[in-house]
Amino acid sequence: MDKVWLKHYPAGVPAEVRTDLYASLVALLEQGFARHAALPAYKYMGRSFSFAEIDACSRAFAAYLQSLGLARGDRVAVMLPNVPQYPVAVAAILRAGLVVVNVNPLYTARELEHQLKDSGARAIVVLENFAATLQQVIDAVPTEHVILASMGDLLGSLQRPLVNHVVRKLKKLVPPFQLPDAVRFKDALAQGRTIGLSPVAVGPDDIAVLQYTGGTTGVSKGAVLLHRNLVANVLQSEAWNRPALQQIPPGQQPTTVCALPLYHIFGFTTNMMLSLHIGGCNILIPNARDIGALLKELSKHRFHSFPAVNTLFNAIAHHPAFHSVDWSHLVLSVGGGMAVQQGTARLWLQKTGCPIVEGYGLSETSPSATCNPVDSTAYSGHIGMPLPNTELKLLDDAGLEVGPGLAGEIAIRGPQVMAGYWQRPDETAKVMTRDGFFRTGDIGMVDERGAFRIVDRKKDMILVSGFNVYPNEIEDLVSSLPGVLECAAFGVPDAKAGEAVKLVVVKKDDELTEAEIRSFCEAHLTGYKRPKSIEFRAELPKSTIGKILRRELREARA
Repeated sequence: MDKVWLKHYPAGVPAEVRTDLYASLVALLEQGFARHAALPAYKYMGRSFSFAEIDACSRAFAAYLQSLGLARGDRVAVMLPNVPQYPVAVAAILRAGLVVVNVNPLYTARELEHQLKDSGARAIVVLENFAATLQQVIDAVPTEHVILASMGDLLGSLQRPLVNHVVRKLKKLVPPFQLPDAVRFKDALAQGRTIGLSPVAVGPDDIAVLQYTGGTTGVSKGAVLLHRNLVANVLQSEAWNRPALQQIPPGQQPTTVCALPLYHIFGFTTNMMLSLHIGGCNILIPNARDIGALLKELSKHRFHSFPAVNTLFNAIAHHPAFHSVDWSHLVLSVGGGMAVQQGTARLWLQKTGCPIVEGYGLSETSPSATCNPVDSTAYSGHIGMPLPNTELKLLDDAGLEVGPGLAGEIAIRGPQVMAGYWQRPDETAKVMTRDGFFRTGDIGMVDERGAFRIVDRKKDMILVSGFNVYPNEIEDLVSSLPGVLECAAFGVPDAKAGEAVKLVVVKKDDELTEAEIRSFCEAHLTGYKRPKSIEFRAELPKSTIGKILRRELREARA
């Protein structure tokens, strides 16, 4: 189409941004560290960390990683929640010429083993709270070096032991583990300070991050995000957000609530990298599921930006402690990761005075591809317009662009689109067109202003609180349970999570119980992937070639 959306961009947002201003994420972050050295970069458990402190710690940790003999391009897994060690580790890995492999800390042993094997990660930085999971697989994966972090590592000498004691002894959040060869994060920093970093020339086409995502096969794949992909998306996002950021009074540092997990690409780019670029501060929220604790923390701060998923906006708006927080400085609420529901958007605007601006993207697009104008005054129900330097079109099953007013598969082209899937040229070929568009699997429509909306999903993916759940993964696992003849997983509407997983099972053993299936899923699946409801049936609907028809199950439920 003819980029009609450009005519409806907010004032001050360019149609194109220069994405070649930085040769790499390393160049971008080093300029950010130098330019904003004295400003606070993160606030965590009552302590403020300056950009200069994060800079110094990351240099030391990068030197330590180099001392392990890791070679340029080697992968290093990061299995951390929102703690200060996360940005330190990421900056260090990139500065050492290595590749970040983001790992969900809540992964089960099975999921962790797959990701470490597939990525070939030679080292991992893991919070001790999740070390027991790593212990289960460490002998089966290529990971040679383990760096063990604790919640209080970077806090002061008085607060550090207190926080660690509470986490370990009182709250009992650290299950027993044995990783005898692991090195403590604090010790790694101390060693690195005595070595010194050897600078590595990193270029735009070097791999920066492997961001794992699912697929229609149910096998988790690593989206290969190059340095230039992520640099571009930071600069695109900065340009798009400019009209809102300009509302921040002079002299106030842009401050963002960091409740999105930084290991998720939404938080990685929107919170960490964008704030680093513009000199913004992030309020780190280690556990956003504890809404009471989140609001208690926010009551101590003045903040301007809040990127989140619909479920979090909704939970906060309904919490009795909502009014303990000063929302009057909020100028930007960005909704992504899952569809923003109209009721949530209406309530959020009513209670904060700041409308939720919905955006859209995927791990494969670093992630932001579209967004509603940040000067919007109300919820639109659209995913917005393509960001600068970004094109969208709608394709039919043959890959041809559909006519006006028709629905088609959303395809995206722009500098933020991944290089492909890690070591999976076959999967890459399925989603990339010859002219460089990424086929998302989402079915959309576009209006006369160039604003897109999603109307259906080509894939059978289930979106639980912003996280992708792929039915094949669940079905493959459950079908391995003795007593299961066949099964099908699909998404059903859920007031809290947007969607929830429903599992329909055909038994071959009458003694099989729902409790047994739930116990099996708890042992092998992360919480958000576990079926919320389980139904037993005598048979499943199938096509003439024997393919289970999940759509019929969904429609039968409706």
